[in-house]
Amino acid sequence: MKIVQAATPEQEVHIQELVDYISTDILPKFFSDDTIEDFERKEILRLQVNKEAYNGTLKEAFQLISSLQAIIAVLETIQSEEIVETHKDVFRNNIDTLHDFGFSFPFTLEQFTTPLTLQQISLYARPENKYLV
Repeated sequence: MKIVQAATPEQEVHIQELVDYISTDILPKFFSDDTIEDFERKEILRLQVNKEAYNGTLKEAFQLISSLQAIIAVLETIQSEEIVETHKDVFRNNIDTLHDFGFSFPFTLEQFTTPLTLQQISLYARPENKYLV
């Protein structure tokens, strides 16, 4: 018999915050609203947890948080640096970790190399402020 500790509510909230950050701060820079809408229709952006793969333990939550943070770090780093093999390895390894826990992240690193040049405001981007003018 093995005793494990459950993830804290704060960890579960932090996982969702990281997913939201990817959805609102990173994806709109690289994909059009139509493409993101298509992702939503296909439920690609819904990082649903497979309860058979992710049991909500402290260790698993920490691994998910670490993987999401690493993916975000790589995606933000390649905006100012050339992609090197280390970036690819870190990205792939952390995508594999997400998949192991039933999370879907069907993107490649190459999809994040060239930001959109459109000067329109994305419906999916995080607003700059919360005041209604």
